[in-house]
Amino acid sequence: MFTKRIIPCLDIKNGRTVKGVNFVNLIDAGDPVELAQQYAQKGADELVFLDISATQEARNTTLDLVLHVAEHVNIPFTVGGGISSVQDVDALLKCGADKVSINSSAVKRPELINELSAKFGCQCIVVAIDAKQIDGNWKVHLAGGSIPTQLDLFEWAKEAQERGAGEILFTSMNHDGTKNGFANDALAKLSNELHIPIIASGGAGTMEHFSDAFIKGKADAALAASVFHYGEIDIKTLKQNLKKNGITVRL
Repeated sequence: MFTKRIIPCLDIKNGRTVKGVNFVNLIDAGDPVELAQQYAQKGADELVFLDISATQEARNTTLDLVLHVAEHVNIPFTVGGGISSVQDVDALLKCGADKVSINSSAVKRPELINELSAKFGCQCIVVAIDAKQIDGNWKVHLAGGSIPTQLDLFEWAKEAQERGAGEILFTSMNHDGTKNGFANDALAKLSNELHIPIIASGGAGTMEHFSDAFIKGKADAALAASVFHYGEIDIKTLKQNLKKNGITVRL
């Protein structure tokens, strides 16, 4: 059994970590570099930094922040937000990022996945998908969840894989920030239909929710924000709990 990963996510806006519910009502959650250091020390496997307003503000991810994180953190980290070209990715990787996450830009121009995978290797290309279940169908949303599309979650995930995505980061907008558990049915379907790793995002509230994401949702990694930011779940304790439940994790 592959080792399951625990990934704290830091949504960045104006240089600060923020967190909301269902992608709105954002509140401050602290300094991103300080939080990143804490998570690395507590046993996080990876980190994800998402510059959540970069696409809406039509600008690139802040390179200074990436440099700062790379200087202070010794675990792999992924950066996303406003990435739309080979040049953008080249700059981020040179600043110390291990992977990049693309979302809206990939939907608007799917060839971007091919280009980035060919240039940098699929292992560092994460395609993030924000989707909302509407009348039983999962529809992809863009620009931080603010723009609905008619694109189907599962069809788009398959295309992303075929084009060279190394991982899929699926966030359920219905579950985001609710702390009621992950979208395990959708996760299981993604895991069954794809052969690349699936990262679960949206809905973590208890340690049991993480177990469910791995067992019921068949996810390869589970990502969360507020439960870590506000000290509701300790990463070391979470991993010990997962191991007791027979889930392979790195302690």
